[in-house]
Amino acid sequence: MLSVNAPEIPRRSWLVLLVTSLVGFMVSLEITIIALALPEIRDQFPDASESTLSWIITAYNIGVASLLLVAGWAADRYGRKRLFLLGLAVFAVGSFASGLAPNAELLIFFRVVQSLGGAMQFPAGLALLLPAFPFERRQMAIGIWGAMGGLAAALGPPIGGVLVGILGWRAVFLINVPIALFAVVAGRSWLDESVGETADGEQLTERVDLISIPLASLGVGFIILGIVQSESWGLFSASTGVAMAVGVLLIVLFVFRSRNHPAPLFDLHLFRLRSYSLGIVGTTAFVIGFFAFFVPFPTFIQEAWGWSPIKTGLALVPGPALAAVLSPPLGRLADRVGNGPILAVGGVAGMTAMSLHLTLTGEDPSLWLGVVLPGLFLGVAAGCSFAMSVGAVMRDVPAFRFGMAGAGRTTVFQLSVAVAIGLAVAVVGRADTVSERLDAARNGWWVCLGFFAMQAVIFGLFFPKGNPKRQAV
Repeated sequence: MLSVNAPEIPRRSWLVLLVTSLVGFMVSLEITIIALALPEIRDQFPDASESTLSWIITAYNIGVASLLLVAGWAADRYGRKRLFLLGLAVFAVGSFASGLAPNAELLIFFRVVQSLGGAMQFPAGLALLLPAFPFERRQMAIGIWGAMGGLAAALGPPIGGVLVGILGWRAVFLINVPIALFAVVAGRSWLDESVGETADGEQLTERVDLISIPLASLGVGFIILGIVQSESWGLFSASTGVAMAVGVLLIVLFVFRSRNHPAPLFDLHLFRLRSYSLGIVGTTAFVIGFFAFFVPFPTFIQEAWGWSPIKTGLALVPGPALAAVLSPPLGRLADRVGNGPILAVGGVAGMTAMSLHLTLTGEDPSLWLGVVLPGLFLGVAAGCSFAMSVGAVMRDVPAFRFGMAGAGRTTVFQLSVAVAIGLAVAVVGRADTVSERLDAARNGWWVCLGFFAMQAVIFGLFFPKGNPKRQAV
């Protein structure tokens, strides 16, 4: 239990939390905010093929995921504040240019620029946040930080729908610019520079395994490429098979190098921490269950029920709003009871949400029974899971591995999002009638229910009990 004499949290710590959470919200928002902007982008660029347009989403996901491990190492080696602020500047430039892009090809290019800046934020931001709080209060800080990132991903479609409906599709990119500029100015004053250390407390000086950098980046990139392009290339096509095979081969080589190099890009010994390894697996189950539902659902509402982007976006607000309310107090509760029980409840809530959709959501539009009621249970799942999954993975990681461990967690998160989207596309497929769309959506909801059940089992039965422990890797 959290001691009544737990250390006071300095004001500066709250300022660090404000900056890192705001940036985490902004960068995470880009994962899903574009979902409701795609129809208008398609109208803006009628000459672009569907395959080209799909890259507007996937280029960002691939870029972020493939660069995270490198960014985590660079943050520990060259300075977390330095990389954080540099990433913010790059992200702002990419967002501004994306908002002004004259054609689809340049929009895709500037989304890659965005992803470069985004990849710098996650590991550097988390590594800046954790040392700012006393050890006994870190789960609460992670709860708020992780809640902002998870909430942003959940709020992406509602926010995107409102922005597109009022200001047009370019607003989903331009909205980032003032936020990033504020964070740069505030971060220069409020953040303290830090670097990674060895287990003995000495600053990292060894050069990283340079061969591992392209192995990791290209390996993750090829795997996501195969996943996201499987719908257009064909799940069992030669192109999909080659992309996946090349990605897996590069990752195998990366693992081999990491096991034998004195200064690996990613320290595989982190997986000796039971909380880290099980947290990664449980996080994967939650992310696939959540995003395989939440990304295609707005499209189902618009195409099957004929709702506008604004109406669709507003209808989805209650769930994420509930998640925002629940996450901070759950972070404080995790300081007392641990992450596992809360994440298990999240899995059960996700199962309930999918069961309600399977039972109540039909061909006829239904705001309260078909969207809001199951959405509230999905909000409970999100509130119990987004932030808590970060805390679960990072709970026993020593300070000198914060950047690297955070990068590994977020890489898995991005890979899981890509798998979820690819899975949703493969299961839902193409449908012409309302009945066909509903049948396809229900197939996807059954799959999501299974992944939420996996989350509940992992965190309810197998995840370590109790409070975080100080450990060395």
